[in-house]
Amino acid sequence: MRIRTHRGRDRGQVALEYIGFVAILLLVGLAAIQLGVAAYAVNQAGTGARAAARAASLDDPRAGEPKLDPVAAGTAAVSGWLKPDVTPAGSGGDEATYTVTIKIPSVIPGIPDFGTATRTSTMPKLQPPN
Repeated sequence: MRIRTHRGRDRGQVALEYIGFVAILLLVGLAAIQLGVAAYAVNQAGTGARAAARAASLDDPRAGEPKLDPVAAGTAAVSGWLKPDVTPAGSGGDEATYTVTIKIPSVIPGIPDFGTATRTSTMPKLQPPN
């Protein structure tokens, strides 16, 4: 007497399970990449804010040199593909303060908006020699 097995019906089951698992792995991988892109955008916003505030703090009208453009310095300090928005945030007195806002790009399909990264930096203004 021969015992029948049901292996014929199970053919392809492993392939379907593999396809489902690969899709989940791809989503987890994209989420990890998205986290890295968001962290990079925050880091770049901080770098741009520091560069803009530093450029504004070095301005000495009595030095006879052309004034540094803080917005251009902050924009140049950030990777071009991030398109930063550099704005003064209350420069006055002995301090220069600038804010940089960057829209966090999305790498996950179907989720277009991950918000913005905003960083502000304040630098003391350079005191001219007496």
